[in-house]
Amino acid sequence: MDVSSAKLPEAFSTGHDTVTEYDPETDAPFTESPATSKNDQLDVAGQTILGLLRKAASAAEAKSRYAIETAQKLSEQLRAAENRIAELEAENQLYRERSEHAEEWLRRIYSEIQGRFIREP
Repeated sequence: MDVSSAKLPEAFSTGHDTVTEYDPETDAPFTESPATSKNDQLDVAGQTILGLLRKAASAAEAKSRYAIETAQKLSEQLRAAENRIAELEAENQLYRERSEHAEEWLRRIYSEIQGRFIREP
């Protein structure tokens, strides 16, 4: 197919011998200008497509940065939670050991009471 006879999609043509051009940065339409040749239409279409690609790439980059920042924050929170868990486990072990030590004392005291007061007539 001959490129000069290629028909542009409706989005680029108004049906008259004018072309709606789009600003690649804002994606807003420029004012209509007369189409002097099919090459002008192709240039406009190419520029519009490149503008949309830049816009999509920028959005993808922004989303990627946001995802990385979120992952870093979550990673920091996870590390903090793991550290707190380790602290609580150590504290739990300390109280368990103290409880066992207190139980040993209670058994000694109980044995002493049994031996001195209850068994002796």
